[in-house]
Amino acid sequence: MLPALILLVVLALFGLPLFAVLGAVSLLYAHHGGLDPALLIIELNRLATSPNLTTIPLFTFAGVVLASGGAPQRLIRLFNALLGWLPGGLAIVAIAACAFFTSFSGASGVTILALGGLLYPVLNKVHYPERFNLGLLTTSGSLGLLFPPSLAILLYGIVSGVNIDQLFLAGILPGTVLMFMLGIYSAIMGRRFNVRHHAFAWHVALRAVRSAFGDILLPILIIVGIFGGYVTVSEAAACTALYVLVLEALVHKSISLRQQLTELLADTAVLVGSILIILGVAMGLTNLMIDAQLPMTLLAWMQESVDSQLKFLIVLNLFLLAVGAMMDIFSATVVIVPLLLPLAQRFGVDPVHLGIIFLANLEIGYSTPPVGINLFIASQRFEKPVLSLFRATLPFLGLMLTWLMVVTYVPELSLWWR
Repeated sequence: MLPALILLVVLALFGLPLFAVLGAVSLLYAHHGGLDPALLIIELNRLATSPNLTTIPLFTFAGVVLASGGAPQRLIRLFNALLGWLPGGLAIVAIAACAFFTSFSGASGVTILALGGLLYPVLNKVHYPERFNLGLLTTSGSLGLLFPPSLAILLYGIVSGVNIDQLFLAGILPGTVLMFMLGIYSAIMGRRFNVRHHAFAWHVALRAVRSAFGDILLPILIIVGIFGGYVTVSEAAACTALYVLVLEALVHKSISLRQQLTELLADTAVLVGSILIILGVAMGLTNLMIDAQLPMTLLAWMQESVDSQLKFLIVLNLFLLAVGAMMDIFSATVVIVPLLLPLAQRFGVDPVHLGIIFLANLEIGYSTPPVGINLFIASQRFEKPVLSLFRATLPFLGLMLTWLMVVTYVPELSLWWR
């Protein structure tokens, strides 16, 4: 079995699709362990019948429509008018705009492609150092991961069985703390390099608010609708998809449904299909591991090696940082979360808090080699070597690691709503 696994890893490094690798590993594991491969199909059927599964394509479609309809440009104008007067100036604008947009685009790299190209030349123009700009925009590609309606939160909720409404609430405060930390660092850098920032102008701000009013109203409607008990998460996703179509096609008239709807649906299908096929195969592999009692083996090892919640959390973060550097967030969620849940419950870690710790680690993993997707997308977008981009992200990763420690060891940040 080992030679076959090594061959699959090598093929994966040379571009074999991840779902094919996971599927092959699952079949090998089933054959080696004498398990029935039908367990893979059972898990696919369970995934297909999940009541929250429809939220993924609907929210993804909303993000695709917003990206095509000019939302990135409107958001930059808005945050520049509202926040551009601060000492950090345009860097704080970039943080706010990227976090807002990533919550809808699902941290799939769309933020770097859509906003990075707009912000990079402007940041250079106001005399921020190029290295700072590259680091900021590369790490900002996953900043909104903890804000509703993040696809990562939806996926964690589906896999773990944790209430998605509670996860949405739990991510708001930790995500805001990270934005403040990055904003303070940007303000310090702005003062250090004498970066220009404009004076606040009411008429400019009002014009920008008027232009982007439909965009900033959307997350408010989602939060009020879900947490006010007016709609379920699935209904909120359907309403969001309809809302953005009306907003872009009829209000802003930035897209033509007759000419572009098929293209938008095709782009959504590619994004969603790549997620769901990995999700289905990876959940099947997880099912085989559970059937082989791997979680029980890990629990027994933990009980022998770890004797306190503090030690467990330290080991957990080291493990998840390694996972984030090796796997994409969707694969990691469906493979790792079912194995972690019984361990976390054994050491008294709340499943909601575990979800925020898990996603915070994976958010950092987006910018760490060898699989950090932000590094590769930014390398393509800004035409810079991956190693140079990684060096540029180091100060931001240092701040994010500090933030991770706070999120991990201060559970009240995630459970403030209880």
